[in-house]
Amino acid sequence: MPTNVVDFSEITVETPSIESITTEYRAIAQQLEAATDTAGRVSACEEWDSLRRRLGSWSSLTQLHFHQDTQNEAYKQARDYCDEISPKLTALEVEMKRRLLDSPYRSELERVLGKQAFLLWEADITTFDPVIEDDLVREAKLVAEYTELIASADLEFAGDRLNLSQIGKYTQDPNRDRRHHAQRVRWGFFSENRDRLDRIFDDLVQLRHQMATKLGYDNYIGLGYKKMQRVDYGQPEVERYCQQVAEEVVPLARQILERQREKLNLDKLFYWDESLFDLQGNPTPLGDRDWMLERAQEMFGAMNPELSDFFGMMVKSHLLDLDSRSGKAGGGFCTAFLTYGLPFIFANFNGTKGDVDVFTHEMGHAFQMWQSRDTSVSDYVWATSESAEIHSMSLEYLTFPQMEKFFGEDARRYCLQHLTESLLFLPYGVAVDRFQHLVYANPAATPQERHQMWQEVESIYLPWREYGDLTHPAEGGLWQEKLHIYCYPFYYIDYTLALCCALQFWVKAKTDYGTTLKDYVALCQRGGEAPFQELVRSARLTSPFESGALTQVLAEARQFLGL
Repeated sequence: MPTNVVDFSEITVETPSIESITTEYRAIAQQLEAATDTAGRVSACEEWDSLRRRLGSWSSLTQLHFHQDTQNEAYKQARDYCDEISPKLTALEVEMKRRLLDSPYRSELERVLGKQAFLLWEADITTFDPVIEDDLVREAKLVAEYTELIASADLEFAGDRLNLSQIGKYTQDPNRDRRHHAQRVRWGFFSENRDRLDRIFDDLVQLRHQMATKLGYDNYIGLGYKKMQRVDYGQPEVERYCQQVAEEVVPLARQILERQREKLNLDKLFYWDESLFDLQGNPTPLGDRDWMLERAQEMFGAMNPELSDFFGMMVKSHLLDLDSRSGKAGGGFCTAFLTYGLPFIFANFNGTKGDVDVFTHEMGHAFQMWQSRDTSVSDYVWATSESAEIHSMSLEYLTFPQMEKFFGEDARRYCLQHLTESLLFLPYGVAVDRFQHLVYANPAATPQERHQMWQEVESIYLPWREYGDLTHPAEGGLWQEKLHIYCYPFYYIDYTLALCCALQFWVKAKTDYGTTLKDYVALCQRGGEAPFQELVRSARLTSPFESGALTQVLAEARQFLGL
């Protein structure tokens, strides 16, 4: 598929109608049925893939516009239409996948398209039936309601009106009273909206459980795993990995935070202190957004010609939306328009070191998509999420030697803090996953019982937490700020699995940077053509599910941190 590099303003997609798409699917099915040889059957699959790319581009642009301005009525209406028609499009797609899976020519198509596509489709067909179409529309509306609610935050702080992204800068302030006050204001928003947040989530849990039982699952956990397309591991492997984090990472995290308390000269480390690295204050980029883009071009130029050329194209084509603003949805993500072969990065810069974190992270996703954009099957353009997060998190670490460009003499402090935050993230990410398992195993639980479930997992994975007078998180409400819990169930463990792999890239890069970068680019080029553990092995990494997978990286981390 030739890449059509255009400016973002020139990207257009046709809004589909269910009637026209049904007609196209019928024609593709007839073409497949009429084919007399492998070439003819593959040609029909290519027509289907082209259609899927068009529909994916439309959905991506529609959702992106809404995230860019959640208050724009036209964008909201377009998103509503997308949400309403998507289950019907999924029904057509699943019907085609069933046709290919049941085809007498499956083995010959597997040889051409790859076995992984068929493994993914086998997972996909168990996650949908027309009986849940209305439920999926309702789920999308609830997810949108949560997104709009979080984006609506209008917080008064230090004479300014700030959203949740913008106030993040002050939660890292060197002045303890100021960062404490910022956290009180921030969590005040969640406290004021607790009933609505509880109601939205309760509706989502009931709805997801209902869909799972309609599809023959005991509860949403099994359905959630299939929706995440986990084809080479399951709950037992994830549980063993979580146990490894509890046994090996939690004690190290305690040690890290105790040293942090000493550095900050505090009798007790409260939640609002955890975000401050030392008394010097957290390192921050030495310039604004435009200055950072110039430094990023220098950084990628020093690393790899392909990265450099790719980033230059992203900037020139305005495929970046980095500024935080009123009405813009929170968070950061990378999406893509497959008909153009182009990715797009969405972020919310707020003047903290997190700007560099999220930028390098999303650039990893974007670069991987660019490397595998020409794959013959659109299922392979992106890897499944735990593999995809390796690309993003690894680039965070592979850019370490270039951090002087952003932070000057604070570059090493940035690297030390970033590694520290990653190690502390592992138990938090696992806590999010364990919480979701409890929630969906007990769908009849009350909102209050769910807050107690969070406190239960927090006592195991985050036992050091002291919330003081921050009432909402102290009562078990910390999880309500995490959009993945509402919008992308069972996704979050994938970040921790990928981080285990990214830290291995970091260890390797310390002794052989050139080879490590080549292995990274090769992994990006493979996209999603293989399951998670096969991709990990192909990059000469150890699967997180293997015993001791974290041991070496934790030893290297201790040495780097001087612990």
